[in-house]
Amino acid sequence: METVATSKGQVVIPAKLRKKFDIREGTRFQIEIDEKGRRIILKPITREYIQSLRGKLKGKGLMNSLKEEKRREREL
Repeated sequence: METVATSKGQVVIPAKLRKKFDIREGTRFQIEIDEKGRRIILKPITREYIQSLRGKLKGKGLMNSLKEEKRREREL
């Protein structure tokens, strides 16, 4: 499948994939960068994705990591 980026950097996700991954208006994405493979990986943050993470990050300082990430985002 192929798509094109707009002048604003926006990319359209084909309807077939949106349906498959339950992506709706307002769906947030986790963006990962694979610099070695030169890939950008988008992971939709859906209810199922969040539920799959339950208990995996317990006691890992998640709140502090989230605060630090948000601070870095604001600096950009």
